[in-house]
Amino acid sequence: MKSNLFLVVNLLLVLFTSSVVCRAEGLDSLSKKSFTYTNEDVWTIYEGFNNTLLDTDKYIYKTNSSFLSAKDRFNGAAAIWCQPIYWDMAMNAYKLAKRLKSKDKQATYKRLCTKIFEGNKAQYANFNFDDNNENTGWFIYDDIMWWTISLARGYELFKVDEYLTLSELSFSRVWYGSPKVGDTGSYDKENGGMFWQWQPIQNPKPNKPGDGKMACINFPTVVAALTLYNNVPRKRKESTDEYPKYQTREQYLAKGKEIYEWGVENLLDKQTGQIADSRHGNGRPAWTAHVYNQATFIGASVLIYKATGEKKYLHPAILATDYTVNVMSAKHNLLPFENGIEQGIYTAIFAQYVAMLIYDCKQTQYLPFLKRTIGYGLENRDKSRNVCSGEYEKVLPAGSTIDSYSASGIPALMLLFPADK
Repeated sequence: MKSNLFLVVNLLLVLFTSSVVCRAEGLDSLSKKSFTYTNEDVWTIYEGFNNTLLDTDKYIYKTNSSFLSAKDRFNGAAAIWCQPIYWDMAMNAYKLAKRLKSKDKQATYKRLCTKIFEGNKAQYANFNFDDNNENTGWFIYDDIMWWTISLARGYELFKVDEYLTLSELSFSRVWYGSPKVGDTGSYDKENGGMFWQWQPIQNPKPNKPGDGKMACINFPTVVAALTLYNNVPRKRKESTDEYPKYQTREQYLAKGKEIYEWGVENLLDKQTGQIADSRHGNGRPAWTAHVYNQATFIGASVLIYKATGEKKYLHPAILATDYTVNVMSAKHNLLPFENGIEQGIYTAIFAQYVAMLIYDCKQTQYLPFLKRTIGYGLENRDKSRNVCSGEYEKVLPAGSTIDSYSASGIPALMLLFPADK
């Protein structure tokens, strides 16, 4: 009896060990797999994203694939601050088509860029930044500033004057506040940095010293200021208006550098490259790192480095990227996914800014890591729709509901990091 029991136990141990080894070998083989893709794959994945999540009647993006249309914030429309990220993707598609000398795709994606702008303008109060209704209007400072950035990029790419006008108006709206709304602006004249929101949204009062200054408004403000610095006319006179509609190049650079320095002193761990989520007054920073905050800090650093040529701005960009890749992405050696409303968009934002570091500053050491993330996302996509999940290590079941935030990451990466040949 003991002999038989001994044999059974040993057999079970062998089977269990074999199962563990097989699973380990399976994971190991996937981790060592060399992922390749073509530029046709880039277009396929981007079109899969659009076919699944773009409302082609309104040309704004849906919250998720379960909605037939994007009516408004509470009924199927993706968040107001994420729509410009999707517009960035369309602009990147146009730039890639131009680089690949595909005239048909250039025309297609130029039309798409125009339609996305027009659709969002119609949806969001004609870009009246003094309209602060909470459904299709503007009620948080960073929501506006994300649009400031993309509008400036749109002008840089297409030279449409309306884009630049709206970008500058929105920057001033955030910085100085609105006499129509009654808020006093995001900029803290006394202690520096940018407040996250006007208090409260209805019948606003001035922000207090202890109110929140989030990374998600401070570093996008730097990115916006430097993008405008790169695009506004060189010879401008300073406006003397209390609520100026524009800044000079020198003013944009000065404002960007000032907010950047505040962010470095208050939101950056200078030893590790971690970016805090926020700081309230003189309290301890909230040391929770999010990929999109790492991203905009990287972009802010690169843009000031390029504007000034001072290498002291390049080192922090590398430090923050190292932290994102080596610490935040350590669990799977892939860009991490955060569960929560709208947080799936973080990879798409990271793609935009790490591309600046890689291409403009020749920091190509991050390419294998990004290609690995792309490879996993492609491998585990829903192949029936060519849509990718935000959890790149997991298979997305065919036909399952997917939100536009999570689905944006892989196409955003592929548009900026296409096939090598």
